Amino acid sequence: MQMVKSLFLLAVAAVVTACASSSPDVVKRGDAQRLAVVEDAVVLSVRAVTVDGSQSGVGATVGGVVGAIGGFGGSSVQRESQVLGVLAGVAGAAAGNAIERAVTREDALEILLQLKGGERRAVVQAKGSEKFEPGDAVILVTTGGKVRVNKAPK
Repeated sequence: MQMVKSLFLLAVAAVVTACASSSPDVVKRGDAQRLAVVEDAVVLSVRAVTVDGSQSGVGATVGGVVGAIGGFGGSSVQRESQVLGVLAGVAGAAAGNAIERAVTREDALEILLQLKGGERRAVVQAKGSEKFEPGDAVILVTTGGKVRVNKAPK
């Protein structure tokens, strides 16, 4: 049973690791070599927030399969094995879903900005290498409908 749990955790970790990052320091392959719209702005405020983890169903699926396989081998009586397989599958699915959600949760920033034209915008993005303070000159880079905030070049 310990081996089944270990396999389950490895499978979920592998699946979640394959998920895309939302870090402003990582540019998706599809956004490379694309023209982006850039706007100047000034930081008004910054606050730490948490972006809730995803529940794509992959964690639940992997957990359910691993749980069912592990549970099915839990008894030498066929009927008991089937019942244990179903129960372990349900428990594995719930655990896989919870693990996926916890692993994909990330620390982020909500950055309130004032554009040069006077309009205000708020952007939530994962914490990256840049630190933002009120009064900082920044640029908003919009590519394919996604926006990220970077320090303005000097």
